[in-house]
Amino acid sequence: MTSRHATSPLAKPLLALDGGSPSIADRVHVAAFGAIGWPWLLRSLSGGSRQSRAALLERLDLPESALPNLGSWKADVGFLKLIVDTILAAKPRMVVEFGAGASTLVAARALQMSGQGHLLSFDQDQAFAEANRSWLAEHDLHADIRAAPLVRAPGEWPGLWYDTPDLPAAIDLLIIDGPPWSIHPFVRGAAESLFERVSVGGIVLLDDGARPGERVVARRWRARWPDIDFRLLKPGSKGTLVGIRHGRGTPQERRGAEVYA
Repeated sequence: MTSRHATSPLAKPLLALDGGSPSIADRVHVAAFGAIGWPWLLRSLSGGSRQSRAALLERLDLPESALPNLGSWKADVGFLKLIVDTILAAKPRMVVEFGAGASTLVAARALQMSGQGHLLSFDQDQAFAEANRSWLAEHDLHADIRAAPLVRAPGEWPGLWYDTPDLPAAIDLLIIDGPPWSIHPFVRGAAESLFERVSVGGIVLLDDGARPGERVVARRWRARWPDIDFRLLKPGSKGTLVGIRHGRGTPQERRGAEVYA
């Protein structure tokens, strides 16, 4: 999740829906990967230059006040720009996002500019989801923002994942910007439980793709999902793992691939 306000470098602690706390193994992983990744964490604090943020806002025709604070654990300008580029080029019909905030704002605006598409965004905090609805409404934007408590992650993945019983059958763009790594460095790996829903030519964007934990996640995804072409791009300080699902060369697939050519 991404607040419009200035925040500390780390997200607030989270518990599972069942009240469970992180295991000793989870704590060890967080400590170990935190020690490995501290140089990356320091580089990610800025969120992008004022010039790049101003350019993005001008492109979206939004006021400077629309994105007052970026950096720390929030999405940076590079990731936000990549979301906009992807939506305007691929024109997805269904966008599903995990981790609401600035990414929700720019995705909603890009969909509005493209003239089509629906945005479904999940966040673990009910009050935060409501605040983001108000944030978008201030700029005449809309998204279906829902609170989804965290539960034990599915499959073999450690940590927690969102409790989302009602999801669209087909997803054209999947944006993964949560949960925070402070739960477990591999916590976002559980997003693969949705990959069967990604349409042919559909796109997956994993924020913070350059982090050590996300690099491990990427290796596992590549081994398990050969029909999705994953590559690491570095549009900002945090990097983004981009995946495009293979098909038979559909027009949508070609448009998606052209964004990253």
